Formats: sequence, structure tokens, C-alpha cells
Amino acid sequence: MDGIKKKVIMVTYYWPPAGGIGVLRCLKLAKYLRRLGWEPVIFTSSSDAYQFLDDKNNADIPEGIEVIRIRAFNPIAAFKLFSGRKKETPLIDILATPSKKNRWLDVIGLWIRGNFFIPDARAFWIGPAERRIRQWLKHHHADAIFSDGPPHTNTVVANRIAEKFDLPWVADFQDPWTQVDYYEHMRIGRRAHRIHTRLEQNALRRADAITIASPSWALDLEAIGARDVEVLYYGYDEADFKDYEARNDNRQVIFHGGLLGNDRNPEPLVKALRRMKNERIEEVEGLQIRLAGGVSPDVVGGLEEAGLASELTLLGMVSRMDVIDEIAGAGLLLLPINVAPNCKGRVPGKLFELMRSGKPILALGPVDGDVARLLEETGTGRIFDYDDTEGVYQFLLDFFRKGLDVSKQGRMAVSDLSNEAGAMKLSRLLDDAVAKRRSGVGRQRDPIQNK
Repeated sequence: MDGIKKKVIMVTYYWPPAGGIGVLRCLKLAKYLRRLGWEPVIFTSSSDAYQFLDDKNNADIPEGIEVIRIRAFNPIAAFKLFSGRKKETPLIDILATPSKKNRWLDVIGLWIRGNFFIPDARAFWIGPAERRIRQWLKHHHADAIFSDGPPHTNTVVANRIAEKFDLPWVADFQDPWTQVDYYEHMRIGRRAHRIHTRLEQNALRRADAITIASPSWALDLEAIGARDVEVLYYGYDEADFKDYEARNDNRQVIFHGGLLGNDRNPEPLVKALRRMKNERIEEVEGLQIRLAGGVSPDVVGGLEEAGLASELTLLGMVSRMDVIDEIAGAGLLLLPINVAPNCKGRVPGKLFELMRSGKPILALGPVDGDVARLLEETGTGRIFDYDDTEGVYQFLLDFFRKGLDVSKQGRMAVSDLSNEAGAMKLSRLLDDAVAKRRSGVGRQRDPIQNK
């Protein structure tokens, strides 16, 4: 779009060449915001702060976009040294995949992280980022600011800048803060909890608009004082599927990409496959279980104990485009959802690419959650509770014999869940926030009470 006049500061710790799912939220939004009258200016960390790199993400960076990198102390390198991990090894989520060798070191590390690194392990970036954005604003104009959390270090930085320069602010809580599923496992003391809560409440009070990644979590945020929270799904990028072609009609190829930790251990699938291998060996002829990303030793051990070691392939950390290639060759896509008190609202970012792929999805999690609703409304898969091993077994029997038709469009079109659609929604929120501020209306919020 020519003649772009509106500028939005985007505060995001992750930006290419960072890999993994966390980088995609702002990257894809920035890509499509440009076409909608907004020019993003990216404030991000230095590339040496990223544990996992994926150079293929560079292809999505809008040409000529201003990217300002800010260096800060990164405590993760120190924790690797402290816990005996190799410097070059990515630190996978230690809650989901704890070290058996140095578990007590991980416990100490979690306690330090939860009580001294507030709001998160990127907290040392807050000061340098705030100073650099202030310096930039002395010489440049911005119409609004957008932040994406977690890490909620981004939220703290944006809050301070919005307050100092009276900028309209859209705060994205793609994952919750004090309500996030792992918060209760961080061994956070009362003092630290008060600080977390105060920072969160300040953000809810100050932001002109708030977005989050699922309907259930929107209600959760509103329950602690947020107003009119908008759902901004993670979405998928149609451009990533430009050359996509589904192949391999072998229904016995099961694929999962991403972190597969103890909190999403696919035990019902493992038990069902073990039973099938024992009772109906012909149904699992040619079975392959292909796992990309970080996989808990407990998950691997469970598969091996079930007699599925020969069918298991661990692909390790791979690029996202390689994950899409794996999806193209799979027969069934696995999507286990974290077992947590608020898991009804957990909508993994990978879900949208899985739905776009046209391959059947087998999800594990709450059958009355947001993922269940999306699968049902798009007609792209089935979901079973973690205690429904019999249901998974019967589904697999039927699927291996007849497959599952996901070609028919459901009540909701998958295309409605694209990154472009998400950017259109964000553009509207930014436009509204700016218009209200210019008209003198602004966003009025009632006083928010701490939990």
C-alpha cells in the first residue's frame, strides 16, 4: 500500500533469525499490517540471545522494515553453565522436559527465575529496550505501540513507553501472565506474586485494547479486571502453503511437531497403539511415529516400553518449513494439549497450520475446550480426553481402515483463521485506539482490584 503514514512500534523480544513458534506472532502481523496502512517499527533483542535459529523465517521480513536490535544480559547462558548443559544445546522448557541428571539444579533455577527475574527471564532487557525506544521517539513519530507477551518483558516495556509518551497501546496477551498454566509451578513467593500481579494490573488498566489467543482466556482476563478483550488467534500464513502439496496416503504415519513434554504426554495414543499392536498387528503394518522438536525422555520411554521403539523416529529441532514438509507426508497429525487448570483456553499456534494442511488431526485434551470447538466448526479433526484411551483406540481402528474426510468445509472456513485476517483485526484495533485518543475519548477503565 502506497502513502503509508501511520507508524506502530512493535515491541517483540523474538524476531528472525529466531526460530520456533514464538517469533511468528509479530513477524506475520508485521508482514500484513503494511498492506493495511500501518508501518511497523520493530524493537527486538540482539540475535545472539536466541537459542534456536531458523534462517528461513527471514523470508517473511517485510522489505525495508526498520528493525532496531537491543542487547542485554541473557541469564540463560549462565543457567546452562550452572546446570551443566552444553552452551550450544537449546534450553528446552525445563518444566515440560526436566533434567533427570540435574533435577535439583533445575528446581533451584526455577525458584530463582520465578522470584527474581520478574516478569520473566528476559527482564534484563527492559531497561535497555525502554531507553532505546525513548531515544528513537525523540527523533521520530509513532502513532501507536503494540506489544506481544510472553515474554511479558515486552508488556512492561510497552507499558512504560505508552505511559511516558501517551501513545495508544494494544497489548497482546497471546498467553496469559499470572494465569498461564505454568505459573503455579514456578515456585513464586508472595512478594514476587504481588509484583507480578501489580505489573499485570497496570497493563490491563493502561492498555487501550487487549488481545489474547483464545475465547476462554479472554474470559479469564476479564475475570481479573480486563475490559472488552478481543480474541486474536495465532493463525496461519497462506503464503507458507504456496508450494504445499499433500502426499503419502499412508494413514499409519503419525506426526507431531513442537515441544512434547510431560504436561502433554500422549499416553492414550501410546496405550491404544500398544493394544493394537498386540491384538490387531495387521492394522498397524507400516506404522511410523515421527516427532520433531523437543521430546521429554519420559515420552520417549513410554513409547519404548510400549514396544514402539522401532516405529519411532526423533527428528530433533527442525525449521518450520521442514515441519510443514513433514505434515505433507503424514497420514495423521497429533495435537496434545497441556494438562493444566486452564487448558480449555490453550489453542496451540501450530493448530492453524495443521487445519490448513488438509490432513486429519487427532487432538488430546478437553472436549469442551476452544480447540475442540475449532476442530468441530472447521471439520478438521477429532479430540479425546486424556482418560479416553478406548475412544482413541476405536478412532484409530476406524481411521486406519477408512481414513477421515476433512475435505468438506465446516461452519467455519479455515481461511477465516489466516494471519492476514488477524492483521486486519489488529489494524482495526489500532485505528480505533488512535481515533478515540485523537477525539479525546480515550479508553476509560474502572479501577482494577488485585487478586
